[in-house]
Amino acid sequence: MIKYSLYLKNPASHYIYVDLSIAGIKTKELHLQLPSWRPGRYELGNFAKNVKRVDVFDAAGKPLTYTKNSKDLWVVNTEGHQEIKVTYSYFANELNAGACYADDTQLYVNPVHLCMYIPDRMDEQHTIELNIPDSYKIATSLKMNGKVLIAANFDELADSPFMASATIQSDFYESGGTKFWIHFNGECKPDWAKIKTDFKKFTDAQLKFWETCPVKEYYFLNQVLPHKFYHGVEHQKSTMIVIGPGYHLNHGKTYEDLLGVSSHELFHTWNIKYIRPVEMMPYDLTKENYSRTGYVYEGFTTYYGDVMLRNSNVFTDEQYFETLEERLQKHFHNYGRFNLAVTDSSWETWLDGYVPGVPYRKTSIYDEGNLIAFMLDILILKNTSNQRSLKDVCRILYNDFGKKQKGYSEGDIIAICEKIAGISLKDFFDKYVYGTENFEPQLTECFNYVGLEMHKVHSHHANEKVFGFKVVEHPHSHHQTKVTLIAPYSPAWKEGLSINDDILAVNGHTLKNDLNEWLNYFNGEAVDLLITSGGKIKTLHLKPAEKKTYYFDTYKLKFIETADNDQKANYKKWVLD
Repeated sequence: MIKYSLYLKNPASHYIYVDLSIAGIKTKELHLQLPSWRPGRYELGNFAKNVKRVDVFDAAGKPLTYTKNSKDLWVVNTEGHQEIKVTYSYFANELNAGACYADDTQLYVNPVHLCMYIPDRMDEQHTIELNIPDSYKIATSLKMNGKVLIAANFDELADSPFMASATIQSDFYESGGTKFWIHFNGECKPDWAKIKTDFKKFTDAQLKFWETCPVKEYYFLNQVLPHKFYHGVEHQKSTMIVIGPGYHLNHGKTYEDLLGVSSHELFHTWNIKYIRPVEMMPYDLTKENYSRTGYVYEGFTTYYGDVMLRNSNVFTDEQYFETLEERLQKHFHNYGRFNLAVTDSSWETWLDGYVPGVPYRKTSIYDEGNLIAFMLDILILKNTSNQRSLKDVCRILYNDFGKKQKGYSEGDIIAICEKIAGISLKDFFDKYVYGTENFEPQLTECFNYVGLEMHKVHSHHANEKVFGFKVVEHPHSHHQTKVTLIAPYSPAWKEGLSINDDILAVNGHTLKNDLNEWLNYFNGEAVDLLITSGGKIKTLHLKPAEKKTYYFDTYKLKFIETADNDQKANYKKWVLD
């Protein structure tokens, strides 16, 4: 028997107190392991850093000794006792989709953060008793008996977030025999008719895509914040989403973000929770699980999460194009694409995958993977007269690997894609997946096949277009205009401007969040920038490139006005079939 009891002493402290009761002990030593990362985030989290004061007692309350053998492994001297109690507290003051948070209004937990487990008893039932007010409602995919949450094993427990609060709003819809719950916690007024209609549309499309649903109930758990926020984490029977601001929940960009992240995370139910690389079958929660196929488990999911919204008519063509244009911009503005292939960047997520990191070093498994999925999809369509697509690859992965709890290898992905396409894809994978070849020619060809063209648009910001550097302006900080990115070999790069430099003035005029206005005023002329760099004040003389060169262009997708009937048919087969 492995039981956790969670409670708060002082909600304002954000500490969650954990009493862990363990019975049936038959060994002189008991290993208590805390996970060091959570699935869905491919970097170490080192959750033990949030643990305060671990104590161990026998059934009579007598203290037992233990040693800490690693950063997150406690070894208890059981002294022959069959039952022990472990107590500790966990600091929970981070409100995102993969964390824990506690205050006087709610208890929100991702159990993978704070539940110690016994490595050789993970298959046993685990329960969590919540000591919460009677007015609280509990939202979770776990089975419940009153305030007790029940997991068949530790893996299910670790993969099942929950939130408990008096303010949770709930509703549900059904699709393909599965009941889908939607829970919102936080200040918002959900338009349930609108939300359920759109959610059912993209859910129907995904169930048609996969042909079957592996779960009988699914839970969209939403934390709604009063400010702009966007984050989601996938789980086998649920997703945890943090979105904001609450006053925009039902419309505009916030509503589109809610639809986008929800579709993305639902697609993950198949692609990563069941279809998983061999390196993560099973997950090892104690260390890095290196894999080169992030472009599959995150890239394919990012691609299809958006395609499903267009396929189900939840998104218009224009709304879908905006999502692709965003990925194109992130791709072309990231000079790391010339340094590390997406497969190598997948490996490197465990080092610095979720922060900007050093300039020009790596790419994104989400952005690059999305575009690779698109190009593969079109290549397969093109070479099979629109009879096959990347969807067939996904179905094979689910039927031959996911359902059989068998992990796929890098070679499996290539072999299945080639089987479905009916051609060798070695050149494609060498160039774009394992190499750093320029995507633009292949993207152009693929878009043309479906009657689209990429229109290159020069930046409206002179600092980007003419001088080759990006900034962020902080209106409430003395660091008002900070350099965030510099294009290699641009005028800014050649004159020695550095990332994190602060720009104070242009040609002697002090900046007040108006860099672009001043640069436009001088209309492409050479300018003197007064900057602070490394604690020193400098003046840099920037002049436009001698050869007409533009930096940080963006791309807009448009239908080709002269597209023929074949291209129009290809388009429908691509996103509407």
